[in-house]
Amino acid sequence: MIVTPLDSAILDSKEQYVFYHKMVDFALKELIVAVQQKQILEKTEILLFKQYSDLLLYSIEAMRVKYMYDDEENMKVDLTDSGFPNYLEFRYLFNDLELRDDYLGRLTNVDVLKDEFLDTLLRKKEPITKRKLFQASSIVYYTSAKKEYIFNRFVQGKIIEAPQGSSGEFMVSWSFYDVSHNRPFICYMYFDYDGSPLKDRDEIYYALKTVADREMTLDIMAYGIDKRIPKLFPKLIKRVDLGPIHNVFAKDENKVTHAVLQGIAEKAIPLESYAISFKIDEVKSKSEFKEGSFFSKQTFQKWDAIFRQRYVFAPHRIIQLLYNKTPEIMNKLAKAPIQIADLKINKK
Repeated sequence: MIVTPLDSAILDSKEQYVFYHKMVDFALKELIVAVQQKQILEKTEILLFKQYSDLLLYSIEAMRVKYMYDDEENMKVDLTDSGFPNYLEFRYLFNDLELRDDYLGRLTNVDVLKDEFLDTLLRKKEPITKRKLFQASSIVYYTSAKKEYIFNRFVQGKIIEAPQGSSGEFMVSWSFYDVSHNRPFICYMYFDYDGSPLKDRDEIYYALKTVADREMTLDIMAYGIDKRIPKLFPKLIKRVDLGPIHNVFAKDENKVTHAVLQGIAEKAIPLESYAISFKIDEVKSKSEFKEGSFFSKQTFQKWDAIFRQRYVFAPHRIIQLLYNKTPEIMNKLAKAPIQIADLKINKK
């Protein structure tokens, strides 16, 4: 039996770590497959979505290895409107790997540790101590985890030519982990450019990191980008909000979360039940106007109304539960709830 206090933000037992990491890893992989199958995003957007999601999965797996046998530190999970690790955990990973050589120099030699494990298991016939297991997991963590694959607070994608028929000539993507929501967002921008955007890419990347690195009203983000780079003319900006993941670890006012938690409490659905909210906001330029003095006019976009699409991904049994408990949400989705697989946790 896994006991998860809903007011606690810390995973403080091996069972909770195993359970949580299996759930998040499984849920994200199911989401990636379903988004591709249902073609919720454009073809190029799906490829980029998978790349950002892979960074996220890699980082969460690194956290699993880092904390599994650590008696001194506990991983923090955001319980309110997220279901993902607290954003500081990603920062800690990045900082750790900046100092990997220092840490590796202080760890026990791998061959020495192997000999100790074999001696303990085969000759002494005793279990390996938690301290030794922590040493082993630390070696795995510092030797295998790569800093460049960690999902940082802001992840910049490359400028590429937009697919034929797109709203703009060029396309760029980026992703950020919003500090206030503790969950990842992925953005795509289609744009025209006066000149070569590749020559000015450092300026464009810096502007995006400065004005588009957090959740805000999409037209405000669009205006900020438009104003910051006079030679760039954004034509379409699309933002994907990945989450929350509604599950037993959550604690928020979200009606879907409340329905899942109530179902688990009433034993109508199993402990490992989950659902994922997935939101897409997009805004298009409908015309242009010029602003400024006679000698220094800048072209700005007039933005259309923000177009919002809401999706829910969940196993069949959870979909039925949500239709019963939250019909007002289910009936307003862009598509009927999208079925994904049940998570099976072996009960001992």
